[in-house]
Amino acid sequence: MADKSNFTPEEWKAILASPMLAGLAVTLAEPSGLWGTLKESMASAQALLAAGNDPKASPLMKALLADMETSDGRSVAREEVKIELTGKSTADLKEQVIAKLTKVGEILDAKAPGDAAAFKTWLKYVADQVAEAASEGGMLGFGGTQVTDAERATVSEVGRALKVA
Repeated sequence: MADKSNFTPEEWKAILASPMLAGLAVTLAEPSGLWGTLKESMASAQALLAAGNDPKASPLMKALLADMETSDGRSVAREEVKIELTGKSTADLKEQVIAKLTKVGEILDAKAPGDAAAFKTWLKYVADQVAEAASEGGMLGFGGTQVTDAERATVSEVGRALKVA
């Protein structure tokens, strides 16, 4: 079973940021306005909390959660997520996020083959939860489409990037 010690500091930063990246990819696919973005951010955080309460969580997941419980760990994850925003479209930003998730998948496959499948499936679950968090196109939270085609396509793209169904 893998834990933080299996990775270089740079690799660990990428893994630590990966849940936020999975959610961000979906948010970039279909911006939801202020309330929708807040709901999507909360969905990502709730997926982390749920994983923390899972007694079957792997040592790798426990290590990630332990780091995310510290202000230093959260700062490292936020710094890793930061992307140069100036002059880039949301499509370009989404492409960068997907590329980072692809790299995380490769790191996990190489350094934590026993834990990689479950961890990558969980990252796709995070993307699913974000997609379902807020409806698009409604008025004050009423009506609209719960999961848009763009969000659905992005969740699939996250899955392909991580090589999970």
